[in-house]
Amino acid sequence: MAAKNPPMGWNSWDCFGAAVNEAQVRANAEYMAKYLKDFGWEYVVVDIQWYQPTAGSHAYEPFSELNMDRYGRLLPAENRFPSAKRGKGFAPLAEYVHSLGLKFGIHIMRGMPRMAAHKDLPILNSQYRAKEVADPNSICLWNPDMYGLKCEQMEAGARAYYESIFALYAEWGVDYVKVDDIAREYPHCKKEIEIISDSLRGCGREMVLSLSPGPAPLDRAEHLKTYANMWRITDDFWDDWKLLLAMFERAEKWCTHSGPGHWPDADMLPVGALRQCTDPEGWTRFTQDEQITMMSLWCMMRAPLIAGADLPKNDEFTLKLLTNREILEIEKTTHCAHQLFRTEEEIAWIAPRRDGRGVYAALFNISERTKTVSLVTEAYDLEGYTRTKELWSGREGKLSKVLKARLPKHGAAVFRLS
Repeated sequence: MAAKNPPMGWNSWDCFGAAVNEAQVRANAEYMAKYLKDFGWEYVVVDIQWYQPTAGSHAYEPFSELNMDRYGRLLPAENRFPSAKRGKGFAPLAEYVHSLGLKFGIHIMRGMPRMAAHKDLPILNSQYRAKEVADPNSICLWNPDMYGLKCEQMEAGARAYYESIFALYAEWGVDYVKVDDIAREYPHCKKEIEIISDSLRGCGREMVLSLSPGPAPLDRAEHLKTYANMWRITDDFWDDWKLLLAMFERAEKWCTHSGPGHWPDADMLPVGALRQCTDPEGWTRFTQDEQITMMSLWCMMRAPLIAGADLPKNDEFTLKLLTNREILEIEKTTHCAHQLFRTEEEIAWIAPRRDGRGVYAALFNISERTKTVSLVTEAYDLEGYTRTKELWSGREGKLSKVLKARLPKHGAAVFRLS
């Protein structure tokens, strides 16, 4: 099963934007293999516009020339990914990532390159041509590289094109595909999601299917769970406390839809060295306490964990944040996680272990001051537990009638009760 547990990995967007190159991907993969793989981190994902030779920042260059084959399938820009020369595509880079014991992923936009439609290129192994399948009225509002496909009117042609690109990705050895401009585009994206999912699952190689951006509509949860492994529940998430605070409400609504093979996605973790394409000294704006809160919430709700940092620049704190084994264990050992209560200043979550060996309880201080956050155990049927361990500090103790923690503003504590 693809994504039996929430996927864990790295994505190039937060640190390199559209400008990522092969050397940077290899360096991050090598760091992951050396320092993170043992803790469950495994996916190395190249984000948007890897096919655009002149990409240089987080901004997009409208109507630029894209690198593609004679069937309208995008190929890596060889000046940025030199191992792709001589028609090899991402196969050599994927092979290198695999040699490190990791998995390889790419980002794509829904649809086909508008250049392919303008040139009316043939679609591989079909009678269709790009111009009749592309929909020039379906264009992403923030990136005009692609035309959507006529998935209702020309379903067979749309399927032929998507099958052709996923066959190529299977040849390359891709393990994870992030499809953009689609998760929040209901109802008109419904058929396209189904065709993409069918094409991926029929390509002969197991791949994780991730849909972006959000917020995906909650009333489409069952459709998303059927056809995707991950789907974004938020727009792009950055290092801003207001965005993190807003995530608690999204997590509360979506947490019941987490399960093997399907995971609501709270987006990447903006930790460590960010925005490197514009500022080599760029660093997350989150405080350390806010980063602990973020990791605690993501793990309690069992969200995918995709780091956005330039990993080789990690400091000691960031590495420890990403390698707290007992915190990460929550993702794989729990079920039925949910919010217990929320006030103007406090939030509490609980996540029972599937093996019956205790529960996890997280306390969050969302106020602007240091305060004690408390949970009355008998109010939540927790009085049968006698021992506690706070997983960020490692402190152990006896459990009384009240579980409490003195927390700095925007801070969190996560306890294992046994």
